[in-house]
Amino acid sequence: MVLTPTADFASRRATSLARRIAIAVPALLLGGAYISELGFGLYPCEMCWWQRWPHFVALGFAALALFVPLPRLWIVLAATAMLVSGAIGGFHAGVEYGWWEGITGCAMTLSGNGASALDSVMNAPMIRCDQAPWDLFGISLAGGNFLISTGTAVVVAALVLKPAVKETV
Repeated sequence: MVLTPTADFASRRATSLARRIAIAVPALLLGGAYISELGFGLYPCEMCWWQRWPHFVALGFAALALFVPLPRLWIVLAATAMLVSGAIGGFHAGVEYGWWEGITGCAMTLSGNGASALDSVMNAPMIRCDQAPWDLFGISLAGGNFLISTGTAVVVAALVLKPAVKETV
């Protein structure tokens, strides 16, 4: 396939859009998670934390696409990381809705000096993974992460992997 100047421009434009989406969506999801935690007291369970790590990885890959050769590779890896977060979110949502068994755990943050560490542990809230702390129209935060992350991963991958359109005269 021969790329014409127009097709090459369209391919670079699609890659640029995919890169911007791959940076914006994980950043917004992480920002929303931290705002809900720190601003509204919706503390994360263990599986909630699991969903955040792939977003950090996606941000790293998308940032590499700005500076390192082969940007399409880094963007595809960012989309893969978002898909992993979506899969974890889907599993977590299934646990919350009672569709299958999951784990239960607690999450806490330690702050202050070593003397207050025991107090932090003893007074930490127990956060269950099988109970959604908040939902919108019946969709929990984990379910929302599944929908947004999976959808974004598909869109980003489609933008980067779609073949360039050959111009006809």
